[in-house]
Order: sequence, then structure tokens, then C-alpha cells
Amino acid sequence: MNIYPLLRPLLFSLDPETAHEVTLKLLKLSDSSGISQILYPTLPEKPVEVMGLHFKNPVGLAAGLDKNGDYINALDALGFGFIEIGTVTPRPQPGNPKPRLFRLPEHEAIINRMGFNNTGIDHLLAQANHSGYSGILGINIGKNFDTPIENATEDYLIGLRKAYASASYITINISSPNTKNLRQLQQGDEIRRLVATLKDEQTNLQHEYGFYVPLAVKIAPDLTDDEISHIANLLLDFEIDGVIATNTTIARDAIANHPLAEEAGGLSGAPVKTASTRVVKGLAAELQDKVAIIAAGGILSAENAQEKLNAGASLVQVYSGLIYKGPQLIADIVRSL
Repeated sequence: MNIYPLLRPLLFSLDPETAHEVTLKLLKLSDSSGISQILYPTLPEKPVEVMGLHFKNPVGLAAGLDKNGDYINALDALGFGFIEIGTVTPRPQPGNPKPRLFRLPEHEAIINRMGFNNTGIDHLLAQANHSGYSGILGINIGKNFDTPIENATEDYLIGLRKAYASASYITINISSPNTKNLRQLQQGDEIRRLVATLKDEQTNLQHEYGFYVPLAVKIAPDLTDDEISHIANLLLDFEIDGVIATNTTIARDAIANHPLAEEAGGLSGAPVKTASTRVVKGLAAELQDKVAIIAAGGILSAENAQEKLNAGASLVQVYSGLIYKGPQLIADIVRSL
């Protein structure tokens, strides 16, 4: 039963961040009351094995929607094959000043400069462990805004160590445009040092816990071909398990004449589709199926999802598409596979 077309005008009449909070609370209420079982029938299983993990279907929720792990079960009820929570930082932080979230309905796009607002990794882990969720759970880790970029590795190590026992896989977010200098970590020797250190710690944690938790790296859509090649070679050199392509874009070509085009932040939704797919194709050519590719960016239909899979991705993630199309998008993609 698709009631989202009725709800969307009401939600879009609210401030975007308020609508975000209201939507999540409504989802939690519908889940706890059992209404979710009526609204969102069980989807057919379309199982895939990726990064050594068993996914009931290849459609996941991208990080950013549930930053603190407060709504895992409510989101699971929508039919996702996996859920990624975060981005979470070692210490709680408020994020950037409001307003920091903007809709561009004409372009089916969103601009955000949230700035990793979250309640800290300890809260997120308590919520995740309390949820009882048995599906594939990704935990997306980042650095605190006031941690100097030269000390960023320490924040990622804290996140990796704390999240290891609770995560199905862990994503290293080095591509958000909303934390000062963060994208610098994608370049040259910076990414080599970071990846090498985290891979060593992953090995240590595997020995400590007796099981292996895959590592993925989330990258930007604004990379040159040489940068894509450089990152791909690093992923291969250090045997990283997955790469998420992509985060939001800082480019504004697709919305150049829009009144909100000059707002700072990352642009997501339909305008990032082409750039994201270009990165997926570039990675696929370099990686040759040796590192899993998770595609995100501009997926607003089953056709968009199939395009990413055809480009070389094994899994897809949605976020802005969910805002514009509602939960029916998940069902449409899963049923089309």
C-alpha cells in the first residue's frame, strides 16, 4: 500500500530537517504498532554474497538518514537488504548551524551541510545492540570536526575499534564535503597512510575477536580519472573489501540556475547520478571484481539502480531517492532485479 504520495506534500510543507525527524518518528510508530506489516509487505528475497556477507537483497540504505542508530528496526521494515548507520564520530557533536538542509524538488535533489551531527559512537552502539537487528548493518565512521586533519587517523581508529564487534561492515567516510579538509584524506599519501593504518588495525581486531569485519571506503563523485585509478590501486594493494561510490557532489553544473545553487554543502539526488556512475565504471575497470563496489548517488528508480549494477556495482544504496519517491522505491528496485 503506497501512501507516500499522500504524505509527501505534507512533509514537503515542513522545513526539511523537521520533515526528516517527523518521518523517522512516524516510521518508528508504524513499526512498533504493527502498521508497517500492512503498509510494507515482505519483498521477495534476491540474495547476493558480497564482501563475504549474505545480503537478502542488494538494496541498502545509505548512511546519513539514521545517524545515531535510533531507527534501525523501523527502517528494516521497509524491505532493505542492508542498512548503514552514521556517519558517527568518536565524540558527540552538534554539526553545522541551521539551516543546513535544502530541497530542490525541480531537480529531485537535496543540498546538505549537516556536518556529521551525531550523538557519538557510544550512543549509536548502544542503540544498535539494543535493536536486536539481525540483518546486515554497516557502521559509517568519521572524524570530529575539531580534530586536526593530521590527527584524523586517531579518530578513525577509535571508530573502528569501537564499532568492530557490532558491525557487519565498517565504512570509512573520507568524502563528505561538510567537514573542513576531510576530502584531503582521499589524496596522495594521505589516503595511503590512513588505509594502511586501518587495515593493520582490522587485522589486529580480527585476531582479538576471532571474526572478520569487512572495511569499505566511501569516496566522492568529484574525482579525476587519475584519482580514481590511484584510489583503486590502493584498495587493491591493501586488500580493502569494498568501496562506496559515491558521496555527495560539490559541483553545481546541473542546478546552475537554481536559487539555492550557491548554498554550501553536498548535492545529492538526480543531479549526481551521472558523476556517480562514471566513478563506478572507472572503479570497475580498475578493480576487476577484486573489491566490491557499492553504488550510491542519483538512484530514483529501478532503472537507475540497474544502471549502477550494469556499470559494475554489486550493491546499491538509496537516500535522496527515498525522500522523493518513498518506500515504494525499495520494492520497485527489488522486484525488478
